[in-house]
Amino acid sequence: MKRKKEQLAPVDAELFRQAVEDVVPLAPSNRASPSAPPRHPTVHNTAPTQPIADTLSDHGAGDEPLSEFMRSGISRMTLRKLRRGQWPLQDSLDLHGLKTDEARRLLLEFLHDATRRSLRCVCVIHGKGWHTDGGEGILKTLTRHWLTQCAEVLAFCEPPAHDGGGGAVWVLLKSGG
Repeated sequence: MKRKKEQLAPVDAELFRQAVEDVVPLAPSNRASPSAPPRHPTVHNTAPTQPIADTLSDHGAGDEPLSEFMRSGISRMTLRKLRRGQWPLQDSLDLHGLKTDEARRLLLEFLHDATRRSLRCVCVIHGKGWHTDGGEGILKTLTRHWLTQCAEVLAFCEPPAHDGGGGAVWVLLKSGG
């Protein structure tokens, strides 16, 4: 049963007005602007002029997805900074509900586009997966395996729980310089 919108008694309304009469509203410039929503895979703004070669393999992905990755020659401090969110996220891609072939193609296009735009830190949302046997999601495992094969990926890690946790990865890309 829905509750009807309660009306304040005239005495309560007057008490409320008296209580807030000295309140000064925040200036509009002090408000935080909302962040851009994650890019949805079906709305891909930049179509590549030439097809991107699919060089990623599913072989060797294993059963356990990597929680973090660091390319050889990258310092542990770089991974630590990534984990702490010291690079601002510049774009994101949501792969929820896609088949593996489509997800792999979109991931390649997204990374190619991010590199072309000289982005350094992006988020790839793959979801946690749902299995009755309690295993990890296939897309989660494969996405992280594919990222290790991309030369433009320097490192990746799971974000904190409030930023996606095990259902996403923050990816640090090579600089465009």
